[in-house]
Formats: sequence, structure tokens, C-alpha cells
Amino acid sequence: MQASGQAPPADLPIGSDADLAWVRQHVRQCAEQLGFGLVQQTKLVTAASELARNTLVHGGGGRAEIAALDNGRTRGLSMRFIDNGPGIRDLEQAMTDGYTSGGGLGLGLSGAKRLVHEFRVDTEPGRGTTVTAVAWVAPVPSARPGAG
Repeated sequence: MQASGQAPPADLPIGSDADLAWVRQHVRQCAEQLGFGLVQQTKLVTAASELARNTLVHGGGGRAEIAALDNGRTRGLSMRFIDNGPGIRDLEQAMTDGYTSGGGLGLGLSGAKRLVHEFRVDTEPGRGTTVTAVAWVAPVPSARPGAG
């Protein structure tokens, strides 16, 4: 679901450390434009950084698809990280808290999952991996009735 008036999804290559920096910058800009607060923006950039690095290091490179969403109640950001690498042999282990294969922020997939609202991993050994992470703009709390 793309938000009306929003730019089309960005398809960003991930093949070098410079590409990782561009993915982080793009996610921050999109999150800010969609109305995510500073804490939410930081969570999204952190998750994107971890997932993009996984795409580069473990998947041998690939791409990120970043798209604005609108479900009729709020706006969101979808991030898909796609590689054609070896896939994840043991997804259950890879999703375990504290599991890391080294080189990243130490969050692993489980840490990135905790930073977003929706998280899905599609992987098969020898076929590659697609990780989809979605976050929604948290509504601003309304004033309590009778307050003020």
C-alpha cells in the first residue's frame, strides 16, 4: 500500500560500505518525511543498518526496497532487504537473542525485529534471503479528557 502523493519505492543497491551509508541516510529521510518521531527514526535507521549489513556480508550484496505505506489510519515505512546469497541455514538459531555471526552491530535479526512492528524472513539455503520490516508512525497521544 503506497501512500498517495508519496514517491515510488526506492530500489537501492547494496554492494559496498558506501551503499550501507546511503541506505541509512535514505531511511532517515523517509522516516522524517512520514512523521516518525526522533526515537522511531533512530530505531528504523538502526534496523536498516543491521539488515543492510547482513545483506552485504552474508548475502554477498543485494538491494533494499524502501517504500512509504498508508493503511488509511496512519503512515508507515516498509523496508525489504533482498539478496541471492546462500540463504540462512538455521533460521531459528539466527533469530535467537544474542546470536551473532560477527561484524554487525551485534543486534542480529532478533534485535532488528524488536525495533519494528512487523518482521518477516523468507529464506531457503541456496536461494537467498528477503527480510521485510515494517514500522508504523505511532499516533500522538491525545490530551486526557478534562486535563488542561
